[in-house]
Amino acid sequence: MAIIFGGRSSEHAISCATAAGVLTAIDRDRFDVVPIGIARDGSWLLLPDDPAPLRLDGTRLPEIVAAEHPAVVLPFGAERGRVIVAPATEAARVLEGVDVVLPLLHGPFGEDGTLQGLLELTDLPYVGSGVLASAAGMDKHVMKVLLAGAGVPVGPYTVIPRTSWERDRAAALDAVAALSDVVFVKPARAGSSMGITRVVRSADDGDAALVAAIEEARRHDPKVIVESAIDGREIEVAVLGGRGLDAPRTTAPGEIVVGGDHAFYDFEAKYTGTDTTSLEVPASLATHVADAAREMAAQAFEALGCEGLARVDLFATGTGLVVNEVNTMPGFTPFSMFPSLWANEGLAYPELITELIELALERPTGLR
Repeated sequence: MAIIFGGRSSEHAISCATAAGVLTAIDRDRFDVVPIGIARDGSWLLLPDDPAPLRLDGTRLPEIVAAEHPAVVLPFGAERGRVIVAPATEAARVLEGVDVVLPLLHGPFGEDGTLQGLLELTDLPYVGSGVLASAAGMDKHVMKVLLAGAGVPVGPYTVIPRTSWERDRAAALDAVAALSDVVFVKPARAGSSMGITRVVRSADDGDAALVAAIEEARRHDPKVIVESAIDGREIEVAVLGGRGLDAPRTTAPGEIVVGGDHAFYDFEAKYTGTDTTSLEVPASLATHVADAAREMAAQAFEALGCEGLARVDLFATGTGLVVNEVNTMPGFTPFSMFPSLWANEGLAYPELITELIELALERPTGLR
């Protein structure tokens, strides 16, 4: 089997850290692993089977450097208009035996259906959601439209596409004015809290802070989504696809508790703020709220057509539950919320990896 990680998105380092966790824990008696890293320039590379250089160590972010590893040449396609012809390299020979892929890419150019489409073309089974669900889960705007259409509650928001911002900035700002005084400005198609700004709008400030936040989000994605802040507890439910025709499986919710100087669960709180951020597993919720969260997570999973796995992020408010996001390839280090939630259910990290691979091998490729 192949594990693919890294990638061209701003979440390159987080994907490497996820791969480090999987390479450390995967059942070596059952699986022969081929680690494939994608550099920031898009080069596919055959990497050593060594998790150490891929870990987050608190002082640096891991990165795959193309010049340091042999290239993996795809058996079809084009590179900047030139047809790729696979030579008889060692890398090509290693790839001949791959029968399933575990894609651990986060963000655009991997988590968003692009890699899934390539794997469908090669008729290779892979872990996780297919093309449409991956693309919809990556795009926060499309995700909310599909969820709302299926009767799943989502919070108030507005979308600022590139053309709207560049053609009529005033109209875009007017649309934001209809939301709450506190908003979150996000790249529509990014994760790991990249490019997100919490903005408290006030008459004294005008729109200066909001404009700056939109421009920051646009550094990651020309399409921006602005969401009203939700007054509630941030809880998360992990979902696994069912076997055969079985319904999706869900965990008891967990809760993110952010302290210190972090106003919300930003990148630093997620990956460097371990002293001020904690994951409460399970969350201290009334039984009926926890049960409703599990039911809503399964409903959201099926509404997007997800497969394999997802983490559904919700807000528990005084008036009910609201889905914030559905992550089709959630953070997957041993200490991330998704594995922690399943460990609480009795499914340890190595067994969770095995279960995901078995789900992929059980599922047919192509239309289903």
